[in-house]
Amino acid sequence: MRRYLAVRGGAGDVAEPDLNAKPQDNLYLAVNSEWLSKAEIPADQTSAGVNTELDIKIEKRMMKDFADIASGKEKMPDIRDFDKAIALYKIAKNFDKRDAEKANPIQNDLQKILDLTNFDKFKDNATELFMGPYALPFVFDIDADMKNTDVNVLHFGGPSTFLPDTTTYKTPEAKKLLDILEKQSINLLEMAGIGKEEARVYVQNALAFDQKLSKVVKSTEEWSDYAAIYNPVSLTEFLAKFKSFDMADFLKTILPEKVERVIVMEPRFLDHADELINPANFDEIKGWMLVKYINSVAKYLSQDFRAAAFPFNQAISGTPELPSQIKQAYRLANGAFDEVVGIFYGKKYFGEEAKHDVEDMIHNMLKVYEQRINDNNWLSEDTKKKAIIKLRALVLKIGYPEKIEKIYDLLQIDPERSLYENEAQMATVRTKYMLDKLTQPVDRSVWLMPGNLNNACYDPQRNDLTFPAGILQAPFYDIHQSRGANYGGIGATIGHEVSHAFDNSGAKFDEHGNMNNWWTDEDFAEFNKRVGQMIDIFDGLQYGPAKINGKQVVGENIADLAGLACAVQAGKNDNVDLKDLFENYARSWMQKQRPEAIKTEVQVDVHAPQPTRVNIPVQCQDDFYTAFDVKPDDGMWLDPEDRITIW
Repeated sequence: MRRYLAVRGGAGDVAEPDLNAKPQDNLYLAVNSEWLSKAEIPADQTSAGVNTELDIKIEKRMMKDFADIASGKEKMPDIRDFDKAIALYKIAKNFDKRDAEKANPIQNDLQKILDLTNFDKFKDNATELFMGPYALPFVFDIDADMKNTDVNVLHFGGPSTFLPDTTTYKTPEAKKLLDILEKQSINLLEMAGIGKEEARVYVQNALAFDQKLSKVVKSTEEWSDYAAIYNPVSLTEFLAKFKSFDMADFLKTILPEKVERVIVMEPRFLDHADELINPANFDEIKGWMLVKYINSVAKYLSQDFRAAAFPFNQAISGTPELPSQIKQAYRLANGAFDEVVGIFYGKKYFGEEAKHDVEDMIHNMLKVYEQRINDNNWLSEDTKKKAIIKLRALVLKIGYPEKIEKIYDLLQIDPERSLYENEAQMATVRTKYMLDKLTQPVDRSVWLMPGNLNNACYDPQRNDLTFPAGILQAPFYDIHQSRGANYGGIGATIGHEVSHAFDNSGAKFDEHGNMNNWWTDEDFAEFNKRVGQMIDIFDGLQYGPAKINGKQVVGENIADLAGLACAVQAGKNDNVDLKDLFENYARSWMQKQRPEAIKTEVQVDVHAPQPTRVNIPVQCQDDFYTAFDVKPDDGMWLDPEDRITIW
C-alpha cells in the first residue's frame, strides 16, 4: 500500500486527470477525472468547467432573447432602459457598417492626443481627457469613506500596467509579452493612419513609461490587503506632491465641490507621482496614452481592428479564437446595461419558489454561523457578541434588484452614430456620474452584481451579501437535487460569502460597514495566527505551470474553509448525506484551464485556481474523514492538529 504523509491538497496533481483516484486520496480527482479526461475547452474561452458551462448557458439564453427582441420576434420587455441595451446591440452587430467605417469613428478623439505637443498642452487639456475615453497616468474615484460609509469621498491611485500584474515583469515571459504588445500597438496605430516610424517611436516611449509605472504601482498581492487602501491625507499635503502638474487646478475643474482630504489608495505611487508626471517624461506619457487608447478602442471598430488587437490577449490567456461577432455584440450591450439585463434575466428565469427556498437556506446558514461563533473556543465572549451583532446586521440581496440605478436613465444610445461614438459618450456620462457622487450620500441599495451573473459577493462597506439569480441554479442549486448536494454547492457559496465578513479584510469592518476595530487584542492576535496557517498551507502549492501565492489568496481561502465548515454543519442539522455534500462541493469547482490562463490567474487573482479550492478545505473538515472512512495512510489525510479551523 502506498503511504502518504500529510499531503496538502491530496495526492496527485489536480491539473491532470487520474481515473483511478479515490476520494480518500484526492477528492477533486475522484469526482472530476472522468470529465477532465474528456473535456475540451471552447476555442474562445480560457477554460472549461462548471462555472464556464453555467456562464455559457446563461449567455446562450440571453443571446437568443436579444436576437428575438431585436428582430421583433419577441416584444420589448416592460423594463426601463432595456430598449437602450437592444439599440446598442443592433449597432454593435452591424459589422457591415463597422467594417466600412474602418478607423473613421476614432479620428477626432485620436487627434486630441496627437495634438498634445508639450507638457503644458497636456496640463491644459487634462480635464477634457479625463472626462473622455482616455487613460491618464493617475486615477480618481468617488467611493464610500471606509471609516464613515454613509459619506462618499475622493480616492486617488495609479493606472494599470500593460502586463497583468507588476510581478509579471519579473517573469521569463515578460519580454515575449511586451514584444507582442509592441508589434500589435504599432500595427493598430498604423491602421489608424499614423506612419510606421512615428508609431514605433510612440510605442517605444509607451513601453518606457510603463516600465517606470510597474516599479511603483501596487501588485495584486498588495491590493489584496483591502484595509491598506485607506490612507487619508489633507488636500494641502496631497497637492504638495505635484510640482509639475497643476493638480489643484485640475481638481477644481473636475469636482463638483472642493474636498478637504483625499484617500490615497497607493501611497508609493503618490510619492513618485512627480517623478513620473513631469515635462521630461512628456513624450513617454503621450506614447503611453496613445497605446492605452488604441488598444482599448479597437474592439469598437471593424473586424480587422478586433483581430489586430487580439494577439496580446491571446498570449496572456491562451485563447485561440476571438469571440464571434454576434457574441461580442451581446457582450457589449450586456456590459453597458448589465443591471437592466440582469433584471430581465431574473424576472424571466428565476422563480419565486426557488427564491424562497434559497432564502430559507441562507437563514439556516446564518443560524449555523451564529451557533459556530457561540461555540468558538478561541474567541472571548466580548468579541463573540460583536461578531454576532455584525452577523445579524447582514443585508441580503437575492436574485436581482427591485430598482434600476439612475446611471442607466442617463445613458443614451444614438442609432445614427457609430458604435465607438456611443461607447465614448457613455464613458463620459459614467465619469460625470461617478464625480457627482461626491455631493451625495452613499446609496446602500446599489447592487454590485447584475442578476444574470454566475457569481456572488460580500461588500464590507455595506455589510451586505449579493446572490444573483445567475448562480442560483445547478450544480450550485437545484430544487430537484438532493439537499446534501445543494449544501455542497450553494450552501458552501453562502457560507463563503458570509465568511468574507470575518476574513482577514472583513474582520476589520463593523456591522455598519465602517473600518473599526471590534476585537480584543488577544483575539485578533489569535485570529492572525490562524490566518498565517492558512497562508502557509497554500503558499507555493503547485498547480499546472504555476505556484500559488498564499498571502495573495488568503482572504478567499479563509472564506472557502469557513464556508464549507458552515455548510457541513448545516447539512448535519438537516440530516443530509455528507458524501453528496462533499462530492457536489468538489464538482462545483471542476475546471480545465489553458496553461497561459493559469499563469495569468495566479498573478492577478485573489482567488486560488478553482481546482485547488477543493481538497484543502475538505481536508480540514473532521466529518470528511468519517463520511469517506479516510485513514492515516490515505492521500487526503491531515493529522488533526494540522487541520485549520477559523470560524
